[in-house]
Amino acid sequence: MTALPPVRRFAEIDSTNEEARRLGEAGEPGPLWIVAEVQTAGRGRRGRSWVSPTGNFMGTLFLRPHCGPRQAGELSFVAAVAVHDAVESLLPPHLRPGLKLKWPNDLLHDKAKLAGILLESSGVAGAEVAWVAIGMGVNLAHHPEGLEYPATSLAAMGAGTVTPDEALEALSRSFDSWLTIWRGVQGFAAIREAWLKRAQGLGDPVTVRLSDGTYDGTFEGLAPDGTLQLRMPSGELRLVSAGDVFFRAPAG
Repeated sequence: MTALPPVRRFAEIDSTNEEARRLGEAGEPGPLWIVAEVQTAGRGRRGRSWVSPTGNFMGTLFLRPHCGPRQAGELSFVAAVAVHDAVESLLPPHLRPGLKLKWPNDLLHDKAKLAGILLESSGVAGAEVAWVAIGMGVNLAHHPEGLEYPATSLAAMGAGTVTPDEALEALSRSFDSWLTIWRGVQGFAAIREAWLKRAQGLGDPVTVRLSDGTYDGTFEGLAPDGTLQLRMPSGELRLVSAGDVFFRAPAG
């Protein structure tokens, strides 16, 4: 087994992804975990704020993946599968079937958001990205209320008490395993297959909110590059590279 990355800990920080950015610009070689008890400026996808109360897991895996921007984008799906499997290992068996992934990289339990992932990278340095920060927030003890999309936590699910350190250990081992697969012969194809096996709502009706409007269709799958395949009522297959997905009840 390879040695797991070292951990840099903070009692309070603006954002673990921001610290990763600072380290990247300062020449940190990585890989490295950055974790915090409290974030004062945590954020989610598309600039949304991320509530970060003490007792939840807040951390970032800092990497120098030595790959181009397209491959770096694949790490969003690597992260989703790794977080899924890490959290699954922390759950009692009867709660595990409800754990699913929502495109592109939210972790759900019974359709309520349990964890979020935010991947950020540097500008391109030559043909490669200089570094990648994979930020993660896992609701262990608390979850926000009154959001557009429902949320939950391990505590609310009845999974017992899981500490941030226990979550970190599970995440670190899961990432080690899935990063090895991603770097292997099958590469992203193996990650895509694993993601689809864990997907919420595959083949079901969804609403996708894009920058140019909202569209109803059927979640058909993932293209080879991870793009969402949305089958429109007209029969057209629309490829979605960025958007928000909402599940709808099947007709009838």
